[in-house]
Amino acid sequence: MVNVKNATLNGFSGKKLRLGNLVRKASFGAALSLASLTNAHAADYEMIISHVFSEDPLTNEVQPSLMHFESLVETATNGAIDVKIFGGSQLGSEVESGKAAQKGLVMQGAVMSSGAMSSFYKDFQVMTAPFLFPNYLTAWAYFDGPYHADFMKGAIEESGLRYMGTFDEGGGFVAFTNNKHPIRTVEDIEGLRIRVEENPAHIAIMKALGASATPLPWGEVQTALATGLADGQFNAPGISKAYKLYDVNDYTTLSGHVYNTATFMISEKWFQSLPEEYRVIIANAARESMKIGHGIAVMHSVDGWDVSCKEFKECIVLSEEEKAKMAAVAMPAWREWITKDFGVDPVVVDGLMSEVQRLKAEEVATSTSLYAN
Repeated sequence: MVNVKNATLNGFSGKKLRLGNLVRKASFGAALSLASLTNAHAADYEMIISHVFSEDPLTNEVQPSLMHFESLVETATNGAIDVKIFGGSQLGSEVESGKAAQKGLVMQGAVMSSGAMSSFYKDFQVMTAPFLFPNYLTAWAYFDGPYHADFMKGAIEESGLRYMGTFDEGGGFVAFTNNKHPIRTVEDIEGLRIRVEENPAHIAIMKALGASATPLPWGEVQTALATGLADGQFNAPGISKAYKLYDVNDYTTLSGHVYNTATFMISEKWFQSLPEEYRVIIANAARESMKIGHGIAVMHSVDGWDVSCKEFKECIVLSEEEKAKMAAVAMPAWREWITKDFGVDPVVVDGLMSEVQRLKAEEVATSTSLYAN
């Protein structure tokens, strides 16, 4: 018997076909038959997932990836797990959603940015390291690899949340925007008032680069840039397009000095209450959905950069030489802050850096041997 609720078209695991749409397109008799099919299998488990991004799947990578996850899980379990996605902060902030997911009662999953994630798992703050990844290949190899999966197991003991995967928030690599002058060198950042999210790591990095860090919630950013409270900010290029930051800033520079992430976490207590076969289905669905998210995120970043560069007065890609100079200034200051002020064990920091360097070399070697010879 066909389960209409979980039906997909031509293998596409997108948003499920809704009964209302079918009714409008079918005869009255056929509609009654379809209606009876939707009740053929009642869900045994409910999985509510919260995130702060728009529910419009064309505007971000999180919503469409979770829609794919929803369809995979519901189809593979024949509707035994009913996945429901709530975006746009409908169920609260990232931290509020994370706390609810810890309990696993009214909510089972949450997507959290690095600042919020660190409030549940302290060591996660290492992911704010400046100039951590040289390119997408290395970033994806790290986040989808065994080292990070093992690292994130610490979150289970510390917070009761299980790691499902990492989204490249907005495209991962960030770009500066500002009103004063183009940023081509590390010296150009000095003296600028740069808005940062309320994350002490970003404050430490900006101070090291000579900027005055101005922590502000996102809702106040455009007004701050328009009134001069802040000279600039940094975010993935897709943000410049989505929020038309070129209307309040004149210059943008693709620096990549921070890699923004959003982490998908679920309740460990709820997860362990599931039959083993369902746990495997959820894990596999999450892995595939994260892979899809990578591509969508980069699409938004590339498109955002292309569109916004036509609107800003000047658009600059920071050279590798200047990136190295910025990193030489920012990295020591960040390391001192995270080990001495924030209290992360230096062994954790060194382990991350070593793994990223290993993966970078491995990706180069693999690409060379498979495609350049």
